Amino acid sequence: MVKTIFWDFDGVILDSMKIKGDGFVELFQDYDKPYTDAIEAYHYANGGVSRFDKIYYFYKHILGQELSEKKMLVLAEQFATLIEEKLYNRENLIDDTIYFIQKNYENYNFHIVSGAEHQELNKLCDFLEITKYFVSIDGSPTKKDILVKNIFKKYNYQKNEVILIGDALSDYDAAKENNIKFYGYNNSKLKNLEHYISSFQEITL
Repeated sequence: MVKTIFWDFDGVILDSMKIKGDGFVELFQDYDKPYTDAIEAYHYANGGVSRFDKIYYFYKHILGQELSEKKMLVLAEQFATLIEEKLYNRENLIDDTIYFIQKNYENYNFHIVSGAEHQELNKLCDFLEITKYFVSIDGSPTKKDILVKNIFKKYNYQKNEVILIGDALSDYDAAKENNIKFYGYNNSKLKNLEHYISSFQEITL
């Protein structure tokens, strides 16, 4: 019996993947198109990965350059500025998910575990007026598998009563690392997994 649900945020609760994909392209607009195409493709293929890791990936694996922590933090801040205004729009909430959350938040322990930057994520959830539905809301730079592990330590949940819902393989990896069930959502590439949610109106947990 499921009692606790860990939620990814981008692509599951908020339709923000394109906003952030466009943000990475703009952040690296001074580079040739093959480079920006590569980071955009990596972003869409790795929805649950933090901006810090994506910026590092761009330098290390696309440009083949080293990146200092100081410069990465500067770039992450620039990225936040680029996407902030577009993110703050309630129309970006995914209705299918929000309806389920509003109807069931008193029946489950809901937690957000996201690749989005922690403070920005909490500020955005406050603006969207959804904070009240969740026991906790946690984001990067702490990696998602560690966020999940920390929640287990704090709340002493039983793993057979917990699932993680996400739209990326990195979400699946975080669930697997913590030995809990994973439910894919909003990504047809995850349909071959054991559990996949086509609509929260049809879900049976």
